[in-house]
Amino acid sequence: MLRVGVVGVGNMGFHHARIYSELAKEGKVELVGVADANFERAKEIASKFNTKAFSDYKGLIGRVDAVSIAVPTSLHRQVALDFIENGVSVLVEKPIAESIESAQEIIRAARKNNVTLMVGHVERFNPAVLKLKEVLDENLIGQIVTLTAKRVGPLPPQIKDVGVIIDLAVHDIDVMSFLLGRSVRKVYAKAGSVKNSLGLDDYGILMLDFEIVTGIVETNRLTPHKVRTLTVVGTEGIAELDYITQKLVLYDHEWVREAKVQFKEPLRNELEHFVECVKKKKKPLVSGEEGLHALMVAIKALESANKNEPVELTGI
Repeated sequence: MLRVGVVGVGNMGFHHARIYSELAKEGKVELVGVADANFERAKEIASKFNTKAFSDYKGLIGRVDAVSIAVPTSLHRQVALDFIENGVSVLVEKPIAESIESAQEIIRAARKNNVTLMVGHVERFNPAVLKLKEVLDENLIGQIVTLTAKRVGPLPPQIKDVGVIIDLAVHDIDVMSFLLGRSVRKVYAKAGSVKNSLGLDDYGILMLDFEIVTGIVETNRLTPHKVRTLTVVGTEGIAELDYITQKLVLYDHEWVREAKVQFKEPLRNELEHFVECVKKKKKPLVSGEEGLHALMVAIKALESANKNEPVELTGI
């Protein structure tokens, strides 16, 4: 039985604990415990999911085989390294770290200690995204010309250490790279802060150059309601995807067709995949290197916005 734990049980960590609890009831894992610096919160979640609470995440070391890390981004590096260096496989919520250097250190440590490292880009496990990948691979809308994503909504109160590009745009950077099977080579971005009290970016528009295809990402923390959409334009048609409803519609010159997508919670898919990868020593769908790519593009987008010029990405 794979022994698992969760570090950080705020909004996202709560759902990790919930799903691990469901998997435990199905006999797939043992949820050993949850840890949070706010011990009252840890005890509340532990009680809800019939597990043990820890005020210090290091209390899980030696008790677990794998752990989800859902602490603030600025803490990812240290928490991940503490587990990895003790032989524990980790799923680090996106973005992988606060800096390129920290992400590289996490990746190197995972290789050295021969543990599974996965990055929580949950949209990769959205059934509609996986169906869209099939559509594109089968050339059902012809050669891809552009991809346009819109990911906007209000600011969650728990997000205080990163701006909207690193927090949100990384999702669509990663999804576009996955769909195309290509890395971003150049990025040009506009971004700024309108309402953020810390001066962090709360809106941004990114143009991603994949050499033969262009991707556009619009993101903000200013819109009062959530929108999560992706449109792919091809030479023979258009595909429109809604991440929230998991609806995928194809348009061509003669037909409007809705793809058959079996609705399932993406995070459940993600955690089941992580558990399988740890048990069978399989390479995760979202590796540390792919998490690093999304982070690097987001960081270079901020650099582009500051310089007001395109920025090349090298060494990817």
